[in-house]
Amino acid sequence: MSKFRSRKRLRLSEYDYAQPGAYFLTICVQRRECLLGHVAHDEMHLNEYGKIAIDCWNALPRHYPHVELGDFVIMPNHVHGVVFIRAGLNPARKRLEE
Repeated sequence: MSKFRSRKRLRLSEYDYAQPGAYFLTICVQRRECLLGHVAHDEMHLNEYGKIAIDCWNALPRHYPHVELGDFVIMPNHVHGVVFIRAGLNPARKRLEE
């Protein structure tokens, strides 16, 4: 048995997540290991993996032209972000400041 509890599926089974809209994402590191950096004095300090995560986030619109980026935050073991899927639009990219 896994040491992690089973989680309730949060996705709506009949909803098409490719349709236009705003989507809040949370992505956790495997086994919730703190691999993206650390917090000191109430400030997140990214390591090399955290910097790669920012680069990947900022590259999303190049790979998916109908995606516009919203807010994004990195924590030591997970990231939160908002993406906007637009129909037939190649939005200007919002870049996260390092």
